[in-house]
Amino acid sequence: MNALAHSGAARRRPTGGGAGVRLLGIYLNDHLAGATAGTERAARLARAARGSALGRAIEPVAAEIAEDRAALLDIMRDLGVPARRYKVCAGWAAEKMGRLKPNGHLVRPSPLGTLLDLEALRLGVEGKAACWQILGRLAADDERLDSARLSTLLERARRQQETLEEWRVRQAGEALAAAAGRG
Repeated sequence: MNALAHSGAARRRPTGGGAGVRLLGIYLNDHLAGATAGTERAARLARAARGSALGRAIEPVAAEIAEDRAALLDIMRDLGVPARRYKVCAGWAAEKMGRLKPNGHLVRPSPLGTLLDLEALRLGVEGKAACWQILGRLAADDERLDSARLSTLLERARRQQETLEEWRVRQAGEALAAAAGRG
């Protein structure tokens, strides 16, 4: 890319049509499906952990994850990318199906379930951060994308990753201590 493009002087709005626009729509809708699943999972974990130290740490993260999903929808609207309902429904259904896995307990919550929820959220936030990075790079050539907003979203995703990682490690220690002969 030339110096003018980096300076902002050559910023342009890409013309419609083409494979790139179609692929961007698919990419963003795939992230929307993941954001839908992540929003559901984070809200459920926050409800399940309400009143505990984990709950106090996860509740703000869950709220931010929901805000980030809304931000993605705003960005898609700004880019003229329609949300594909079937992908949103698939993300929602995938999260619900993920709850059916056995975690060593039949009638009460399993500490392993919380660990797996934290791991899934950690991976989801990592994917979201990757999306914000890609969109940030595209912002150099597309005036419809707000690079400052994308930088803020990326920084927030990184803070979410740190919180989720801290609690994932703690939960792993609690859930797997007996298996390691320490509990």
